[in-house]
Amino acid sequence: MAPLLAVCAGYFMVILDVTIINVAVPVVGRELDASLTGIQWITDGYTLVFAGFLMTGGALGDRLGNRRVFCCGVGVFTAASAACALAPSAGFLVAARLVEGLGAALIVPGSLALLQEAYPQSAARSRAFGLWGSMAGIAASAGPLLGGLLVSTVGWRWVFLINLPVGAVCLVLTLRYVASSPLRADRALDGPAQCAVVASVALLTAALNEAGRRGWSDPAVLAGLGLAVLAVVAFAVRERLARRPALPLRLLRSRTMSGGAAIGLLFNFGFYGMVFTASLYFQHQRGFSALRTGLALFPAVAMTMFASVLSGRLSRRTGDRPLVVTGMLLGALGLGGWAAAGSDPAYALLVLPMMATGFGTSFALTGSTATVMGAVPPSYAGTASALFNTTRQIGSATGVALGGSLLATSTDYGTGLRVGMAAGALAYLTAAALAWWCVPGGADRSGGR
Repeated sequence: MAPLLAVCAGYFMVILDVTIINVAVPVVGRELDASLTGIQWITDGYTLVFAGFLMTGGALGDRLGNRRVFCCGVGVFTAASAACALAPSAGFLVAARLVEGLGAALIVPGSLALLQEAYPQSAARSRAFGLWGSMAGIAASAGPLLGGLLVSTVGWRWVFLINLPVGAVCLVLTLRYVASSPLRADRALDGPAQCAVVASVALLTAALNEAGRRGWSDPAVLAGLGLAVLAVVAFAVRERLARRPALPLRLLRSRTMSGGAAIGLLFNFGFYGMVFTASLYFQHQRGFSALRTGLALFPAVAMTMFASVLSGRLSRRTGDRPLVVTGMLLGALGLGGWAAAGSDPAYALLVLPMMATGFGTSFALTGSTATVMGAVPPSYAGTASALFNTTRQIGSATGVALGGSLLATSTDYGTGLRVGMAAGALAYLTAAALAWWCVPGGADRSGGR
């Protein structure tokens, strides 16, 4: 149990910092006299570095040992959080947030790889993956609630100070209870390929973030998307020619590996798009405070832990495919129900759709995680984890960008919200169909490896 607590504590910090800052940014901007651009970088800088360096973090873990890289990431993240809390200016805070993102990129790939090493038996590993996955939903949805509570009581600096005790406990538990990971000196880091990955993910994430503010036809957005595509092409060419590629293309040709990663992108698109647009809707359309908005989103959070534990227990009897398909259909039902509820429905009508979406996403996460991690040999566990989480981050950024664009360009919040929820429901339905094709069932655990 201790290895699971250690890994989940680190992952919880990382995801919490994606959303907890949102409600604190207005106060931070006033106290530090930050410009609009500075405020944007406080929130987006972390996400850009986090998403961009995930593949590098995974490759370092496979080469140097996942526990060593994980602990290094926790140390960097915790120190950067302290720097954020003590920031005397907006520029200093932005720089500290960038370092925080780097620490997060070292933590996340190693977290899944360490769980795979600590729980070699399939049933125990599924339960561990389920609890790990529930941390994402809980942290993402609890961020606005916790952030609103801290900002309104003890001040915005505690949004970062709260990471210090969590980071310290995580480091102690990891060093004491998590076994050392093997070193693989033969694994090449392939610097040019890593640079191409960092460039492609950072450019794509930046373009998606800007699309939510500038619109999809803005020249800067189009240039960012075009350059991201060029970086992906450069990565593919490099990996095809490299003697020791960072991510062998044969792994991507596995329908289990690539399909599981695509499923992660789709359900993050739906879930985080819902959380983002619903947060704006509750605050701007209904006049909720940050704290009340967090409480309004709580039904989606409340289901995540229960769903993850349940799916982890059921997977050994049913296999992963039925759970992922069921979860995606529930997510589609939830967002489809919200879209059909009208332009300004009573809050009571939204509770069940939020519960269905939160339950379905968390219910499917265990199986999709196991699918991706089971599709590669142990020597590529960190890389597989990094790929899965990179695609999920891209899905989140796309969902947020599309949701922001719809709210900004629609005649009213209600119409934009309904279109966004319908798009999320379509993503869940696509993921369900993809899961039926690529996720191993009860008897077939190979999944096309």
